[in-house]
Amino acid sequence: MSVLQPPKTHYGRMKLFINGKWVESATDRYTPVYDPGKGEVIAEMPLATKEEVDEAIEAAYEAFKSWSTMPVPDRLQYIFKMKYLLEENKELLARVNTQNHGKVIRESRGDLRRSIENVEAAISVAYSLAKGEYQQEIARGVDEILIREPLGVFAVVGPYNFPIMIPFWFIPYALVLGDTLVVKVSGTTPLPMMVTLEVLAESLPPGVLNLVYTDHELGEYLVTHPLVEGTAFVGTSTAALRLYELSAKHGKRFLGGGSASNYAVVMPDADLERTVHNLRDSKFGNTGQRCLAIQNIVIVGDDDFYNKFKNAFVELAKKIRIGYGLDERSEMGPMASRKYRENVIKWVEVGLSEGAKIVLDGRDYKNPEYPNGFYIGPTILEDVTPDMKIAREEIFGPVANLLRAGSLDEAIEWVNKNKYHHSASIFTRSGKWAREFMHRAYVGNVGVNIGIAAPVGWFPFGGKRLAGLGSHHPQMDVVDFFTDRKIAIVRWW
Repeated sequence: MSVLQPPKTHYGRMKLFINGKWVESATDRYTPVYDPGKGEVIAEMPLATKEEVDEAIEAAYEAFKSWSTMPVPDRLQYIFKMKYLLEENKELLARVNTQNHGKVIRESRGDLRRSIENVEAAISVAYSLAKGEYQQEIARGVDEILIREPLGVFAVVGPYNFPIMIPFWFIPYALVLGDTLVVKVSGTTPLPMMVTLEVLAESLPPGVLNLVYTDHELGEYLVTHPLVEGTAFVGTSTAALRLYELSAKHGKRFLGGGSASNYAVVMPDADLERTVHNLRDSKFGNTGQRCLAIQNIVIVGDDDFYNKFKNAFVELAKKIRIGYGLDERSEMGPMASRKYRENVIKWVEVGLSEGAKIVLDGRDYKNPEYPNGFYIGPTILEDVTPDMKIAREEIFGPVANLLRAGSLDEAIEWVNKNKYHHSASIFTRSGKWAREFMHRAYVGNVGVNIGIAAPVGWFPFGGKRLAGLGSHHPQMDVVDFFTDRKIAIVRWW
């Protein structure tokens, strides 16, 4: 297999997308955008001015007036066109996604598939959940009507790890329901959404969907702007808590997906071969940069079972082919930035200082073909306990912790005492153990013999407490987030 060619080698100075037009920013502040596989700058991203953020919000506000009153069948034609254009350009978008993030091309293609899946799920909303309710004769001669109404302008603030897929947890649903959007993407991976909007630019009326890039200060300004009804956010729990607080103070709606340090429990009756393959993909896929990644692997069993699991898992991890994401042979790409690579190395050092032992060390990995890339190899620690920082905090990289528990009860206790209540999985052939874990594990997403419990687009993407702030979850659950219910009580004389 050969290395795929990226769409461009350099994108120059990026532009904002406001009111249906590409706008060169008036800012004098630009930040470099990298291809992390090569360690090379491939674009310059402008940090928008306050006036430009205002312009984007005001364009969305004006567009809402006609977009929200457009007949639903007419509005849906734009979303059908969106799906068609994403399908037609999915390979282009997957390559840009890999070029800017570093994930292997197979994973980027999966991201685009899930993005399109959410467009399809959003289209179905118009025929089902978006409808109101009606009841005749709640009193003599009186009828009651529930009307589901769009609210206005929403902000979507996305993370760096899934630069297209996660914004599309929200974009198609909001548009189907009649709202308009201002999207702010991560400064680490802004190119994929820019190119996505280049693909979609002519398929939507001006102002319906706008794109800006900002620093944290102007990001907070966007979230609290008087014309913005609410914000859908995915990122760290620290940032989510800050934006949640600001939103509440300003009377705004907020939906926040946060951090994770997920557990997988391996029971002594688990199918060992399938389990280690599942956990390898869960831990090291996307170079560990996903909230659904398993961070803490709890083995329940005697020394012999533990050693069999550890040895098989380590040997499988050693075989992972690390390389440039656009090389079809690569199984794991680089970290998305030099900073994130350094953060992972620091977390490994924290774990070692706490008493963990290293059984596979990827800190010094160098890719001979791309020596300037932000690569790190699979890393595995053992003798980890649930009270260690390395287990409690989110590493967000290709580091797996091995823990040992004496029973399923003890393992569930660790899951439920975890700082974040995002996801957890169990590997077992016992229906009793699986059912018990499914109901007792206090997390938003549970996997049974599945390492990555990723809900499809027509189900909510779960997360509790610090992992899921606000009243709603991404994907299908946003129907209630992006609309409100008006009640009409009607009597005709």
